[in-house]
Amino acid sequence: MIIKSINLTNFRNHDTYHLDCNDDTTLILGKNGCGKTSVLEAIYILTRGKSFRATDQDIIKRETEFYRVEIINNSGEKSTVTFDGKTKTFTIMDKKTRRLPKNHKYPVVLFLPSDLNLISGSPSRHREYFDRLFSQLDEKYSNYLSRYEKALRQRNEILKSDYVETSSLFSWNLLLAKYGTYIYQTRQQLVDRINSSLEKTYFSIAKKNDNLTLNYQTEISIKNEDSYLKNLESNLEKDLYLKHTSYGIHRDNFIFYFNDKPADGSASRGETRSIVLALKFIEAEIIKEKTGSKPLILLDDVFSELDESRRKALVQNFKHHQIIITSVENIDLTC
Repeated sequence: MIIKSINLTNFRNHDTYHLDCNDDTTLILGKNGCGKTSVLEAIYILTRGKSFRATDQDIIKRETEFYRVEIINNSGEKSTVTFDGKTKTFTIMDKKTRRLPKNHKYPVVLFLPSDLNLISGSPSRHREYFDRLFSQLDEKYSNYLSRYEKALRQRNEILKSDYVETSSLFSWNLLLAKYGTYIYQTRQQLVDRINSSLEKTYFSIAKKNDNLTLNYQTEISIKNEDSYLKNLESNLEKDLYLKHTSYGIHRDNFIFYFNDKPADGSASRGETRSIVLALKFIEAEIIKEKTGSKPLILLDDVFSELDESRRKALVQNFKHHQIIITSVENIDLTC
């Protein structure tokens, strides 16, 4: 799919906004705060089904009652999403649905300035990043993660009660074990796939033979639901004291190791940027492998954070994709 044009109405600080897109690279220029990122956000909603940074209520322009986004692709197909303050409706080829249909989701590699701080981010930041990636690669992963989070909230609500009937936790334990085991297995498989290309891709950017691995840190050690369930039950006394669930994949972390040390603290600023670039390139590579489609590349003001050699690597690696870039200044896309 190639996006040909996009129209926004009452989206963030835009009353109306129109953008014609090139088949290869489109540059959106503007000062900070003018709404450049909002354009990428709108595209993301109509390609992935939800925002990467906010709820629908937060997106509606102040003192208006709805937002609307329309995209027309290279086949002339029109897709729209409208949120009226209560209900979000997608319209694809005149067919309305509450959620973006699976066969109309399109893979996206999203590169935000905050991603350059991924190496030093918190465990929750790491999980958020990789969950967003893994959800694009595996629809079941996305569904199970949503169900896991719902079951976890319900179990934690019970644990916060003054009196807990332990039998009331059993059904939630079963769900956490079912969904958590699948999430664990998928995370491990995909981390292994990332590691299979990580050093080679990093070398293509940094031209240095450093040892680089992504380490998946988890409490889960046995790949079956029975083991997961037993660990939840054995941690019950601890959970009752803490009033939350202390065991499970919601505590996982993803840590980069650089020359056998955590990259946070051992890799230089330039090296961390090369690591993140390598990860983005592998992300696009895996998406192509899994989906058969070249992902759309959305780059939000990241060129200003990269030196010339890394800019060149970014342009060269994504030259066969449609790229939409935001920037506060004109940039040389030929590098």
